[in-house]
Amino acid sequence: MLEDHDAPFVPRSSVARVREVDLHWAEAGSGRPLVLLHGLCDSHRTWFTVAPALARSRRVLMLDLAGHGESSRPDASYTLDWHANIVAAWLETLGLDEVDLVGHSFGGGVAQWMLLEHRNRVRRLVLEAAGGLGREVGPSLRWASFPFFVERFGQPFMSLGTTRALNAAGAAFSDEEIATLAAFNARPGTARAFSRSVRDVINGWGQHRHFLDRAREVPSLPPIAILWGEADPLIPIAHGINAASLLEGVTLTRFPGVGHFPHRQEPARYVQALEAFLDAPDLPGARLVEAGAEGERHVG
Repeated sequence: MLEDHDAPFVPRSSVARVREVDLHWAEAGSGRPLVLLHGLCDSHRTWFTVAPALARSRRVLMLDLAGHGESSRPDASYTLDWHANIVAAWLETLGLDEVDLVGHSFGGGVAQWMLLEHRNRVRRLVLEAAGGLGREVGPSLRWASFPFFVERFGQPFMSLGTTRALNAAGAAFSDEEIATLAAFNARPGTARAFSRSVRDVINGWGQHRHFLDRAREVPSLPPIAILWGEADPLIPIAHGINAASLLEGVTLTRFPGVGHFPHRQEPARYVQALEAFLDAPDLPGARLVEAGAEGERHVG
């Protein structure tokens, strides 16, 4: 069992000014730091299904990305580079030189850009249903990428949209969790942050920023694990399978019958897979597979 329901999980909550953002995070446990990055329109609370078990043997830090959760929503670019630099500055504020990093969905895209911008801060990397590994993406996100529409007109609908999206996702969010996240996303500035984050990585044809196009810029990749639900309706598991075939030494864990939120839908197996990877001794770093005879590779 991952949680003692008679003793609710109450992590420590903190806020720090990092550049132009008041960043909020929650943490629990002690030991080697593990940073968890959520996806678009989500928050640090998404990790509450797995954090208690993970915190038994490590320091778990659950960040609210800028523009999300209890963090502030400045008038900023919200590009992947900007998000990655904010996360790196936050780690510097905390005095954390090197961390294990998990990124879910959009958070996985931020985590990949951490490798491009701040490789020395990442010991091991876990990508869960991550963006940035292929082109296809759900139609709702392609629609949200249309220039300025959501940013200008979407804020009054962010709460309702959150409720409908989570109810349709089959992601094991309770009614209370959905209501809390809907309230977060009703805060002014959320639609702007969401729209700009989406526009940086998605257009009407799908995702257009791909880590594998730039992976050779990283002198040495860390050990990498990929976790994915086989029934993901937002980002297909084919992206994870393709990435694992292009990166030597990468482990791919598939969750049959699971959608976009393995950490919520199969928390026990998720923790088992995550800890097996993080605790394995002497893992080699990932390496890009050399191009085949035709000199081609597939990224989307």
